[in-house]
Amino acid sequence: MYDLIIRQAKSTDGSLTDIAIQGGKFAAIGTLASDATARQTLDLQGKVYASAGWIDSHVHCYPKSPIYHDDADLIGVACGVTTVADAGSTGASDVDDFYKITREAKTNVYAFLNIARTGIVTQNELADMAQIDKVGVRDAIARNPGFIIGIKARMSSSVVGQNGIKPLVRAKEIQQENNDLPLMVHIGNNPPNLDEIADLLTSGDIITHCYNGKPNRILSPEGVLRDSVKRALSRGVLLDVGHGTASFSFDVAELAIRQGILPHTISSDIYCRNRMNGPVHSLATVMSKFFSVGMTLTQVIDCVTSHAADALRLPAKGRLEVGADADLTLFEQRFVPQVFVDSEGTSVKGESLLVPLAAVVAGVTLLTEEGKSAHVF
Repeated sequence: MYDLIIRQAKSTDGSLTDIAIQGGKFAAIGTLASDATARQTLDLQGKVYASAGWIDSHVHCYPKSPIYHDDADLIGVACGVTTVADAGSTGASDVDDFYKITREAKTNVYAFLNIARTGIVTQNELADMAQIDKVGVRDAIARNPGFIIGIKARMSSSVVGQNGIKPLVRAKEIQQENNDLPLMVHIGNNPPNLDEIADLLTSGDIITHCYNGKPNRILSPEGVLRDSVKRALSRGVLLDVGHGTASFSFDVAELAIRQGILPHTISSDIYCRNRMNGPVHSLATVMSKFFSVGMTLTQVIDCVTSHAADALRLPAKGRLEVGADADLTLFEQRFVPQVFVDSEGTSVKGESLLVPLAAVVAGVTLLTEEGKSAHVF
């Protein structure tokens, strides 16, 4: 007797599979015997895709943040996303409060700790180097093992003020002093110049907002990958989308992807305003935009499952494997004309949209609004 059996789920390669869940873990994957039983059974009849649970590796969901805030479940399970990583909304001063709040969420929530002690309560948290408290960061990480999965540094001119590259130098020191946790680096307007940033990054570091349309972007004025970014990628630095309100350009993404410069992870940089008013809306919407710039369904899903789990160092997530956490996203790909808008206000026509119907978290099925009205469950 399993807790949950999902039969005839469609994989991104078009094949069908059965999935059994027991005790919050995947217990069997493949073709199950016809007499296998469970407390709950969902027969998808080959009509609905099932992937490992989607991971949004760049969100803002600390509800008390005065600038970027949202509810974890509104951007998580309500949108078919089983795991989110908040990207620096909190620092050492308020991450404990954030942790307590997330214990009530159905969505798995993790945090990149902002190297500034106050997190993002202003737009220039790294303009004062005194905000970066190494001891405070170390103690916060020690108090929240398993919740703080990385550190975050926002390296654009409006954030760092006159400090240039110095906050990133400090961030790398903090990283080395704390077991080389993943470091996510926001890029935007310079100074500091992206070349300075890229040359400091090492294997496993994450450049977020990788397809922004600002002058300080990954492509040169001639439209080719900057040498500094090429060197960084060769060292194992990762590219994250981090769409957001002002950080995704269709033109940059299409030109980069045409040259084989694919994102390692697709993330939304979602918070309440760009969820409700656009241009983000949801992780599914952001994922769907990548069909218009040349990526396949399998590539897109990998960016929010196995690739994201690897980047966040969450080995039990992101894979349909026996023994892994039983997180799933059940979704459809609807082939209907769409108009997508990027952060530059550019509109692109699309032909398909990913529509999440349910999130399964530790074996518990949570239907989205679309899922409640679908005649599947």
